[in-house]
Amino acid sequence: MRHCAAGCSCVLSRARVHCPPGDQRSKSAVPDHVVPINKAQQLQVEQFTLECIARAQELLAMQLAPIPVMFDLKGRTAGMFRAQGRHCRIRYNPWIFAKYFEHNLAHTVPHEVAHYAVYCHWGRGRVRPHGVEWRWLMEQFGVPAEVTFNLDLSGVPQRRQRRHRYRCACRDHAVSSVRHNRMERGEASYRCRYCDSPLLPASDID
Repeated sequence: MRHCAAGCSCVLSRARVHCPPGDQRSKSAVPDHVVPINKAQQLQVEQFTLECIARAQELLAMQLAPIPVMFDLKGRTAGMFRAQGRHCRIRYNPWIFAKYFEHNLAHTVPHEVAHYAVYCHWGRGRVRPHGVEWRWLMEQFGVPAEVTFNLDLSGVPQRRQRRHRYRCACRDHAVSSVRHNRMERGEASYRCRYCDSPLLPASDID
């Protein structure tokens, strides 16, 4: 089963990072279309991910299995940790990394590794995505435990998907077409991270 830091579904983590004052760029310096990071930069991100995992292993006194790192994330999210059963992966947005490389290397990478380590150590559903365990790890990494997003993303490709209205026992959820179609085909089910009840189409409840 997958969980979502945004409230409902399969994503455990979406990195929301603050941009320091020195990292803001003027509009004239921003290209019309951001070019994603190159292979050398991807290797640098992968290497730092491994270093953060090694640090988390020391802090938690446990062995963390290698995790695939992908650079296929689009939209307004800089990073994402996903888990489906025993299969985990970290996804990074190569366009946002290209626009703010050093900042995302220093903040987004440990942000996602902390989610992975918390998931492995405490298990699914036992802790909040950005709860005290995650914040403690971020503190040990020496990185502010921030989850808000405050970057200029002009030039970064944006995903536009239709949203479908679902409900759980406590609130409404806007579910993407991808997840909606998975549920329609019986390939996945999703639960609310607040009340842990299943998400159902609002039309079935109304």
